Amino acid sequence: MGAHSEDLPVSSDISAQEPGAVAVSEAVAEAAAPEREIDVAVGDALVEVKNLTIKFGGLVALDDVSFTIKRGEILGLIGPNGAGKTTCFNAMTGVYKPTSGQVLLEGQVLNGMKQHKITRAGMARTFQNIRLFGEMTALENVVVGLDARNKTSVIGALLRLPRHIREEKASIERGMALLEFVGIAQDAGSLARNLSYGSQRRLEIARALATDPKLLCLDEPAAGFNPAEKEELMGLIRTIRDDGYTVLLIEHDMKLVMGVTDRIVVLEFGKKIADNVPHVIREDPKVVSAYLGEPEDDFA
Repeated sequence: MGAHSEDLPVSSDISAQEPGAVAVSEAVAEAAAPEREIDVAVGDALVEVKNLTIKFGGLVALDDVSFTIKRGEILGLIGPNGAGKTTCFNAMTGVYKPTSGQVLLEGQVLNGMKQHKITRAGMARTFQNIRLFGEMTALENVVVGLDARNKTSVIGALLRLPRHIREEKASIERGMALLEFVGIAQDAGSLARNLSYGSQRRLEIARALATDPKLLCLDEPAAGFNPAEKEELMGLIRTIRDDGYTVLLIEHDMKLVMGVTDRIVVLEFGKKIADNVPHVIREDPKVVSAYLGEPEDDFA
């Protein structure tokens, strides 16, 4: 497996350490762990966003934003509605082309790359609106994500050459491990459209993990969740980080962000107004001011 295991040891019972965490055996955690080698050391900058600006006509949606994401951390990207969170996220993952500035992953500039190439480079994402293949099973949805890492040619697949058969078998085994890792292995044979909303969210995360990302980007994963489901989601996100992944979390729910992140970047009107650890962010006058007028429980 990847070199992460020496840096981030996995407990055989993560749920005993963190409230709401997913109970994952050491064997499952190892099977679901990232396999891709990462050159950056834990704690060093994995992603660099440099002077990122996005303009739509005369509207400046993102204004000279810079921040880093360190390997092994959970970084929260927050802000009131219209602050530029999703615009920044979309620019990082190739949906939008930056007007100026750069996004770098392990020093590689991602500007101008197609979305699927950014995924192959190591940046995977989920969406605010769930995008699953409803007529495919949960396992098949994850295997689709694993195909992004396979090397068999179309001819090799058609002829079912030995490499294709090996990769197919490995994909099914890893797919099952990822479903167990996110807590929905019992739904492997169910059609995605028949899963509960919460299970669909978990399936989307499993499919993103299937691409073996260096950075997992979660776009408002708690949307539509009740408090108990949010608590479980926080546990899952911690479990993912503990297994060796780096996470970028875009979320409107301040309580969730404060409870799960290591560091938080705050945007307002397209500008970065704060970048610090959660307890400092909570007391920052600029952040409190930005959230005035928001529902009271958002900043609880």
